[in-house]
Amino acid sequence: MTDLDTRAAVTIGHTGGARRGKRSFDPKKRRSLLLTVLLWLCVLYFVLPLWWLLVSATKDNSALFSTFGLWFGGDFSLGENLATLFTVRDGIFVRWLANTLVYSLASAVGATLLATMAGYAFAKYEFPGKRALFSATLGAIMIPLTALALPTYLLFSQAGLTDTPWAVIVPSLVTPFGVYLMRVYAADAVDDSLIEAARVDGAGEFRIFWQVGLRLLGPGLVTVFLFSLVATWNNYFLPLIMLNSSDLYPITVGLAQLQSAASAGGGSQALFSTVITGSFVSILPLIIAFLFLQRYWQSGLATGGVKG
Repeated sequence: MTDLDTRAAVTIGHTGGARRGKRSFDPKKRRSLLLTVLLWLCVLYFVLPLWWLLVSATKDNSALFSTFGLWFGGDFSLGENLATLFTVRDGIFVRWLANTLVYSLASAVGATLLATMAGYAFAKYEFPGKRALFSATLGAIMIPLTALALPTYLLFSQAGLTDTPWAVIVPSLVTPFGVYLMRVYAADAVDDSLIEAARVDGAGEFRIFWQVGLRLLGPGLVTVFLFSLVATWNNYFLPLIMLNSSDLYPITVGLAQLQSAASAGGGSQALFSTVITGSFVSILPLIIAFLFLQRYWQSGLATGGVKG
């Protein structure tokens, strides 16, 4: 090896060492570590309440207040709590669960269909007043639902629909955020050339929507469906003011009644562990729905990536 080769090797070695030294102090790694920590904190923020609910559902009333909240303690009473939950007040929790399923599924299906049709129309058609209507839709997102509860009650009271399932289902069919989401999604997912080709083949607008548009809007449909399902499932204020009969209550209002009975004095039945177990059971259908429907998101994203 010549002197020139030796100096080149030494220079390369020093350069590589310097680069390795720079890599050890790479600010990107520091940002990555910070983001990882923040993500784990977010995960703990969302998971810890679910963990507490699971742990608390396995405790009886005494262990619920005498043991550490984030770990198991006392006797494992999940079976007894479930038995009490499904037998208290002649098993009315089953009725509340069935009511919630009916309200949520009917509202989610109807809201998804209406939001998809409206979003598709806003994205693919030109008509007078389009901007004004879409601006009004965006403005409706900013109105809190509690502000509309009393006018909605008065309207349904005049129509004689209070204390009926329609009093919960019909108001839940309107989802301005779902319309906005589907408008944004349909603008990119449904190509105008496909619509024009279908028109050339003689297909009507309604047929184009059902046979072309809906097949390309799958991930958006699932997103709006889940948002509507969760919103109706967790809705408390609307059923509280609309319904008077306990046989029509959803889980949210029914469990609140049990909680009031558990908190009342005068020797009332202690139902704290029963209410917590009912809360734990009530979130299981939502978890199952998310786990079942997330594959449609993944398939939709993969299809979009292949097309790109």
